[in-house]
Amino acid sequence: MRLRDKAAVVTGAGGGFGEGIARRFAAEGARVVVADIDVAAARRVAASIGQGAVAIAGDVSREADMRAMVGAAVDRFGGLDVLVNNAGTTHRNQPMLDVDEATFDRVFAVNVKSLYWAMQAAVPVFRRQGRGGSVINISSTAGIRPRPGLVWYNGTKGAMNTMTQCMAIELAPDNIRVNAICPVLGATGLTELFMGQPDNPEVRQKFMGSIPLGRMSQPSDIANACVWLAEDATSFITGVLLPVDGGRTA
Repeated sequence: MRLRDKAAVVTGAGGGFGEGIARRFAAEGARVVVADIDVAAARRVAASIGQGAVAIAGDVSREADMRAMVGAAVDRFGGLDVLVNNAGTTHRNQPMLDVDEATFDRVFAVNVKSLYWAMQAAVPVFRRQGRGGSVINISSTAGIRPRPGLVWYNGTKGAMNTMTQCMAIELAPDNIRVNAICPVLGATGLTELFMGQPDNPEVRQKFMGSIPLGRMSQPSDIANACVWLAEDATSFITGVLLPVDGGRTA
């Protein structure tokens, strides 16, 4: 097993990419904190995984909640080896001036400020343990090759990408690796917002037309990339923005 006995926190793990990551981590031997703002969803995923998982509710944009997620790994599993910052949100695909201030603030709080609180909580634990760690930020192709209609969301992913590379350099002396995965559009709870129109086969086909491999991303695609960045075999890889996008950004 590639992640045997590693302790991981996966945010936004009650569904979509996060659920896929949590399940794959557990299958590879990791013990997983399944964190989500929807406690029922987190409990469902953790219960289906079994003894190697624990559910916790929390809002990643809040300091106390983020510290509780990391604390759950330490208390339940004795430490922290991997942190996956997967939780995210977006505004509807629409002209940039039509996005109201409250929505703008929420998107930046969940997608950007959450990284501040995540690192405030996790880095001291990694340093205290003295064995390093792996931080994986789930970004987006929107931060590499953006489209119109998602201006403010795209901005959060651009910020995440820049912070990923900066953190990788600053934390390298502590053997804390920081990488980002950049998925293309996938079937999640946010799909219709990203599209800005009803989700149906015709609309999906339009979006898939821009993906050379001809399909949307799946949770298993993102989970496989996360396992690779979390395992010891990639101990010399840090500061990478890894597109998992079927060639969308090529």
